[in-house]
Amino acid sequence: MTENIIREFGFSLQVIVAILLGAMLGWQRARWGKSAGPRTFALVTGGAALFTIMSRFGFGSLSGGGGISASIVTGIGFFGVGLIFHRENHVDGLTTAAGLWTSAAIGMAVGFSYYVLAIMATVIVFFVLMMNDQRFHSYKSGSGESEKQEVK
Repeated sequence: MTENIIREFGFSLQVIVAILLGAMLGWQRARWGKSAGPRTFALVTGGAALFTIMSRFGFGSLSGGGGISASIVTGIGFFGVGLIFHRENHVDGLTTAAGLWTSAAIGMAVGFSYYVLAIMATVIVFFVLMMNDQRFHSYKSGSGESEKQEVK
């Protein structure tokens, strides 16, 4: 009994780590006024970690985890499609959808106990999300608007 509680506490810590990593990515998106913010990204990474943990340990030795892992990828893909809108000659939400899809993979990495991979992927994705943002380029060059930006 005590061993199970300790084990579940460890699983809970994994979900917390995943949620924090997702919130960091979501903060970046909210900071630049994008549609999905810290709560959405945190829920995606936390949910993916929890589903991964359950697929590994919740079904005994019968589960390899592949079915649930594949369902996470499919489910987040379906979720992401709802964020993508085509307006005239412009597509909105594609990067946010891809960010959520990638954040699910980060949550899965945490669920499989690949912490270094999850942290490194989060840092890389954070900077990839900033790469094409004009405000990022203006801050980098020292010109542009003040650093105080309102989050929409």
